[in-house]
Amino acid sequence: MQYQLLSLLIVLTVYAASLGAANVHGMCTPQDLKGLTGFKAGIRLDTSGRLEKWVGLKCCEWEGISCDNATGRVTEIRLPGFISTSDYVYQSEIRGWLSPSITLLSSLEVIDLGGLMNLAGTIPPSIGFCLQKLRKVYLYGNQISGTLPESIGKLWQLEELLLYENKLSGSLPPSLGNLRNLNAIIMYSNQFSGTVPDSFTNLTGLVHLDLHNNSFIGAIPEKIGQLHNMKELDLSNNFLGGRIPLSITNLTAISVLYLDTNNLEGEILSPSRLDQMPSLSFLRLHNNQLTGEISPNFANLISLQRVSLAHNRLKGSIPSSLGALSALTELYLDDNHLSGIIPESMGKLSQLLILSISNNMIRGPLPQEMSSLFNLQIINLSFNQFNFSSIPQWLLRLPSLSQIYMAGCGIQGEIPESLKIMPSPIQELDLSGNHLTGNLPSWLGTLTQLYLLNLSRNSLVADVPESITKLNALGVLDLHSNKLTGNVGQVFKMEQRFPQGPLTYIDLSDNRFTEGIEQIGIGAECGVQSLNLSCNFLSGRLPTTIKMCSSLKSLDLSKNNLGFNLPDALANLSSLEVLKLQRNRFTGSIPEGFLKLSKLRDLNLSNNLLVGQIPAGKPLANFPGSSFSGNTGLCGKPLNPCKR
Repeated sequence: MQYQLLSLLIVLTVYAASLGAANVHGMCTPQDLKGLTGFKAGIRLDTSGRLEKWVGLKCCEWEGISCDNATGRVTEIRLPGFISTSDYVYQSEIRGWLSPSITLLSSLEVIDLGGLMNLAGTIPPSIGFCLQKLRKVYLYGNQISGTLPESIGKLWQLEELLLYENKLSGSLPPSLGNLRNLNAIIMYSNQFSGTVPDSFTNLTGLVHLDLHNNSFIGAIPEKIGQLHNMKELDLSNNFLGGRIPLSITNLTAISVLYLDTNNLEGEILSPSRLDQMPSLSFLRLHNNQLTGEISPNFANLISLQRVSLAHNRLKGSIPSSLGALSALTELYLDDNHLSGIIPESMGKLSQLLILSISNNMIRGPLPQEMSSLFNLQIINLSFNQFNFSSIPQWLLRLPSLSQIYMAGCGIQGEIPESLKIMPSPIQELDLSGNHLTGNLPSWLGTLTQLYLLNLSRNSLVADVPESITKLNALGVLDLHSNKLTGNVGQVFKMEQRFPQGPLTYIDLSDNRFTEGIEQIGIGAECGVQSLNLSCNFLSGRLPTTIKMCSSLKSLDLSKNNLGFNLPDALANLSSLEVLKLQRNRFTGSIPEGFLKLSKLRDLNLSNNLLVGQIPAGKPLANFPGSSFSGNTGLCGKPLNPCKR
């Protein structure tokens, strides 16, 4: 035994001595070797095959490892999940735990274990004491949990901290504010809580801060305007409250500012000078509780390209000064309390691609100057106080316009034929909630690029034209609440460009259709996820071909005159979440196969002629008696017990 120990000591002495000679043999120190083998021991699967090559003592030659040639110390671990070479691109996966032994690598400068998908464990509490040379930490896109250690504030040389898309929780340590070399903190899509530390305002070198999609509360740090190098700030999708700090207009380098989907109050930012936030291009403040008016000074943000102020409580009129935002491409003002008219200066926004101002109190007419918006692709004017008698013809002549949303705009008369000769083929058309009359025109079939057609809640009459089968790009068809008659079968004969084509949503409810139910599942509509034919006069048998609609999540055939037995084929709709068949004339028993509908969360079979025992078990056992009531022959839970 003594001889063996002596031999091992000699080997280690020679090994250690060899490291002093510029690491010519690719060996690393025993401490680093122990740290790397400990890391490898925590991994049970590596689809890239990189770790299986980690054998022997020459760890500086291992794939993903870099060493300092002079000292032999490991300086970098680079094992990213996304591997890109000149020959191939590959998304690898590692399953296992982040071993604390990684802290033995005391000369480590870069850890890149990002995007490995299933690397779990916690960030070692001693990371700040043991790895003080760290400059870059990439652990994003994994399953890392636990809290961010307080000791991380000891990593004085840290420049980039990328921990996004993990399961980290708890509060952020204020010690992060000590890391003056930090230029990027990206920790979105975790479970962090607490407040954003005020100490972050000490990070004057910070260029990119992204904490979106967490659970932060409290106010945005009042002195955030001190971060003069900040270019991208994203605090969206949290629970932040209070006012937007006035100092935020001092962020002279900022180009991206996302504060949307919080509980922010008070007025929107309004820089008083052109030299405040002169580079701000992308601004999102939607889904908050912001109040007040849009100040004319808002136009001092001269570099704005995309602006969303939607879903707030803004009032007053749209200021004419917005016409000076010559770089503006997208403007979203939906769901506020804005009033007045659209200013003529809107016609100066020559780069505008999207204008969305729905759900306000804006009144007409539209300014003729908007006919100069040659680049406009999408316009949403729905649910204001325009009360158009018809769609302005100049609007339908805009050369780039392909998506029109004018629901609830008071439009009268027949569907305008000029829609079929628009310079840019129409892709989405929503004229719901108007006063349209007459037939569905046969020329609708010429709109071969149409993806969405919503003509619901009008007074359209007669049959669905056969030409509608030519709409082979259609994905959403909503004709509910009209006075349409005849056969629904045309809808199920769509010419699709590929199997299970784009048509996913059909709503023909609350009309006067009488036939065509037998066409379900015969055509190419089997990619449909939501089908609503309720409140019609459909009769006959529900066809067994409905089993071909395997993507169905919601099926509503309620309030018709459908009869005969419920087909066993319904049990094949394994994705079904909503099934409404109430107020028909279905007979026979409930198929045992309904017990296979494991995703069902809403069921109504009431007021039919069903008999027999309700099949025992989930999911049927999860529903109340009202789901089965009005079938005098039904028995068993949740109704009265069956008589023997």
